[in-house]
Amino acid sequence: MRGAAALGAYRELLKATRKSFAGDSVMLTQSALEIRKKFEENRSVSSELEIQRLVEEAREASQFISTMIVQAKLNERGGYEVKPSKDHVGATLEIPSEESLPKAAS
Repeated sequence: MRGAAALGAYRELLKATRKSFAGDSVMLTQSALEIRKKFEENRSVSSELEIQRLVEEAREASQFISTMIVQAKLNERGGYEVKPSKDHVGATLEIPSEESLPKAAS
């Protein structure tokens, strides 16, 4: 992907992940690596139509990350709390069931 639109979409994605994964260095690192990998995979795309489609996908992903991802944080009682922000207003929030969460190693 080339051009100012691609660079803008790249920056939007990084900004969205920095906000959504603040304080989680593993997720911050892994998401940045994945974003970079996806953009590098499409570096040679030359069709303007395809570039526009990829930029739109990246912008949609940024919006999804910003409004649909909320990290649960371990509280002092040993449970997890989810604190949606104003960015999440109107979004459908799905809290994973106990069955879908990985079990901690004992």
